[in-house]
Amino acid sequence: MRILVHIDDAHLWREALSNRLPKAEVFTSDQDAENIDYLAVWKPPATLLERHANIKGIVNLGAGVDALLNNPGLPKDVPIVKLRDAGMGDYMADYVRYGVLHFQRDFDRYLRQEADAQWREIPIVAKRDWGVGILGLGAIGTHVAQALAKDGFPVHGWSRSPKRVEGVTCHHGDPGLNELLGQVRTLVTLLPDTTSTRHIVNADTLAALPDGATLINPGRGPLVDEAALLEALGSEKEEGRLRGALLDAFPEEPLAADSPLWTHPRVRITPHMAAPTPLEEAADQVAETIRAWEAGDPVTTVDPKAGY
Repeated sequence: MRILVHIDDAHLWREALSNRLPKAEVFTSDQDAENIDYLAVWKPPATLLERHANIKGIVNLGAGVDALLNNPGLPKDVPIVKLRDAGMGDYMADYVRYGVLHFQRDFDRYLRQEADAQWREIPIVAKRDWGVGILGLGAIGTHVAQALAKDGFPVHGWSRSPKRVEGVTCHHGDPGLNELLGQVRTLVTLLPDTTSTRHIVNADTLAALPDGATLINPGRGPLVDEAALLEALGSEKEEGRLRGALLDAFPEEPLAADSPLWTHPRVRITPHMAAPTPLEEAADQVAETIRAWEAGDPVTTVDPKAGY
């Protein structure tokens, strides 16, 4: 069994997988290896996929699989498995918790007061009165939703089809999305990037939120219509209907230096760092997947049409 790894710090992944699969030969993409059985990759070049078109399976080394599915070199009819949480859920929950508290406890407003040397305490809105909406109830979205619910926030989750999540009010379909939007002060996007989810946060979505609502996008960049977001945020001097946004993902990364998002006073930007892939937990999942493939056991694969 021969495995090829393509990702930053691939040598660390090679060591981790070699320890877990001692009978396998594990290579990195900078080695001249042929007759590869499995690829474990993150955003590989098309040439790599074309070179190893006869593989048995691909493991996507992250939860977001859109870049791989849109890769022109992707072989047809090759099963794909993506990491499902693998420890990323805790990182994502921490990031979203920070974002929710940033707005619920008025840190955004205190930052602006600090810049103007203003000393003024702002009354706190209780957690029970701060509804949070989670768009996307996959493994990570569910983890985040339940973490916030345990923290005392009323949490509303949304998915295309009906789901049940303990402690979370679940909505589905277009009617459910509209129902959710009217009840939340912070909207969090944790959906995959598919044709049906691109620009799901658009002018209509933002208009359906209560005045003064906030947005957190640690999911996929194309989920948010940036032009509609900027319009909803208002100008530098005059606040719009949207109070603020915390953004970690963008359609093009790195975010262009001349993007108006960098300088908008009510936008906080982080460089797609919300939920990095923990090596040890992820390597366990990759090894488990490859063992299952080798044994002929059932494996949950990505639906290319659905994007997850």
